[in-house]
Amino acid sequence: MIIIKRPSDLRSFIRSEKSKGQVIGFAPTMGALHEGHVQLIKTAVERATVTICSIFVNPTQFNDPEDFKKYPQHPEKDIYLLDKASADVLFIPSVNDIYPSGTEKLERFELGYLDSILEARFRPGHFQGVCQVMSRLLRLVNPDLLFMGSKDYQQCMVIKKLIAEIGLSTELVACPTVREPDGLAMSSRNLRLSPEERKIAPEIYKTLQHVREEIRPGSLGALALKAKQRLEQKGFRVDYIAFADRDNLQLAEEWDGRQPLVVLVAAFLNKVRLIDNLTIDE
Repeated sequence: MIIIKRPSDLRSFIRSEKSKGQVIGFAPTMGALHEGHVQLIKTAVERATVTICSIFVNPTQFNDPEDFKKYPQHPEKDIYLLDKASADVLFIPSVNDIYPSGTEKLERFELGYLDSILEARFRPGHFQGVCQVMSRLLRLVNPDLLFMGSKDYQQCMVIKKLIAEIGLSTELVACPTVREPDGLAMSSRNLRLSPEERKIAPEIYKTLQHVREEIRPGSLGALALKAKQRLEQKGFRVDYIAFADRDNLQLAEEWDGRQPLVVLVAAFLNKVRLIDNLTIDE
């Protein structure tokens, strides 16, 4: 695996590989890698001929400065996992590389309702920050295939819209959520859970499963409230539990029994914020 730190070197590498007809796969990360990231890289290796992974903790997508400071970083372990997963290139830029003019007065992206619901509502500015870094990375790498995890369901929708807005032909490949044996969605934030919190955290997935089992055509409000109360009884502070159209993320208050839905949740366990989702078919 090649480690590249300068954007100019990455451009030269990609230009050379594309001249050979290689299919470029790209998996952007913020490090603190886990088995979910490993599966992402393995999928990229299967589908692309050159797999590039980036590690960059993006300061502009954290609406809470403390969250940014506490974000876990384990570079040596990350390099080991990526090499083991057969990534071809690891790109590790600096903040100055990504934001050479600083992080003030950055461009804004038109994301429509995606920038006002669910994650965007509870984390103002988050998706603008995501788009600011991803627009730069995507223009730099210009991948044929972009690999992201479905755990961040709304983020995948946002990036799909971003790709169209900046005029790239990149195909977004949303990979299934990878879970621990007890159902907890793998996340770098899980490292911040205490042993006791770690025992409680799988209740999010159990609640989503319960929702999928209990859903019936008609109003969805009572089921969402019941799920929220169930999590609160376990010690969570719930930001939202909501139903939305699986294909466009339009929020849904009624269900006809046929519309493909996704149920999404975000909740704090003390100071650690966890998100998850499950799709619901007919």
